[in-house]
Amino acid sequence: MTHPKARTCGVYAAAYSMLVTACAWLPLAATHAVAANQFLPGYRVSSTVPSNGDLNPYGVAFVPSGFPNGGKISPGDVLVSNFNDMNNCQGQGTTIIQYTPSNSNDSVASPNTATQFFASPQLGLSTALGVLKGGFVIVGNVPSGTEVGGMCSAVPSRGTLQVIDRHGTVVNTLTDSVGGFYDSPWDLTIANDNGTTAQLFVSNVLTGTVARLDLAVGRSNVTVQHQYIIANGYIHGPNKAAFVLGPTGLALDQSGNLFVASTADNAIYKVSNASKVVPPVPVNKGTVAFSDGHLRGPLALVFSPTGTLLTANGDAVDPDPAHPSEVVEFTTAGVFIRELNIEATEGGAFGLAINTNTNAIFDFAAVDDITNSIVLRGR
Repeated sequence: MTHPKARTCGVYAAAYSMLVTACAWLPLAATHAVAANQFLPGYRVSSTVPSNGDLNPYGVAFVPSGFPNGGKISPGDVLVSNFNDMNNCQGQGTTIIQYTPSNSNDSVASPNTATQFFASPQLGLSTALGVLKGGFVIVGNVPSGTEVGGMCSAVPSRGTLQVIDRHGTVVNTLTDSVGGFYDSPWDLTIANDNGTTAQLFVSNVLTGTVARLDLAVGRSNVTVQHQYIIANGYIHGPNKAAFVLGPTGLALDQSGNLFVASTADNAIYKVSNASKVVPPVPVNKGTVAFSDGHLRGPLALVFSPTGTLLTANGDAVDPDPAHPSEVVEFTTAGVFIRELNIEATEGGAFGLAINTNTNAIFDFAAVDDITNSIVLRGR
């Protein structure tokens, strides 16, 4: 069934000296009665293309309340990592852009509001993007091979985790020599962050694993105190259409259970007690929490403020042209609530982020890979 077109818009945003058509929220078809605690939608749009022309936004994160002053970024700012370079070669992007919301009531951000926060020496910045309260940004990368003769490489390779201070300077580059912990960080989530310690959960797209890193956050650096592989066995590997598929989005509930969006498995898994358990314990995928026909290669995964889960369909698995680039909302008990298009064509949905600061202008962000833009929901 094709969704009724409840609302569309044609928006023009400045992007690397070009006008880009950006905006397609096409809600909304729910097969169940609308839940009282549903979260979506509402929006504003901004370009994510920096001055070097990087494309294909993947990760998105809000700077949390309590983040230290005196740097380039402030609480409420939105960061977006770019996976492709200006030639649209996958795994070659090097930039994180920042968008600072204003109190404007316009549904569209002003031109050139997306500015560059960070230029990386590592290639292929992925959806693994998060911000620590102590004043650091963490970003992962999964690079492709070197471009030869103007041709893009389609071969993913091992990456790193970079720790960046609030001034946009790399203070640490974490390289996984063992494998499976953060050898190919495709997404991450930060939990139990009290400013001086935090837990970092990382999904690895080349090994099909999910790891937990227990972090110590100092004034000038972030170090790993302990690291554990807490889940594995997810289908993973290179993909002709999507570059690579594997475990992606991660979301931790208040009880310490981790939910994992496994793209190639086309399912959301629950790993119990992920924040508390210390291996050796039986390590596997966990149990299926949600899997039905509304999933089409789930990528990013976040909790809404109402306690529902939101995942982005990347359309690499079981694509449906009638339901492109959707954000799907469901409960932790596996009950579908509704779905929402962020783009009128397939392959646009990827990174999602929630802002838990109740005083913030925006509380939800999603990237659109097709238009190279970010969609923000106002309170």
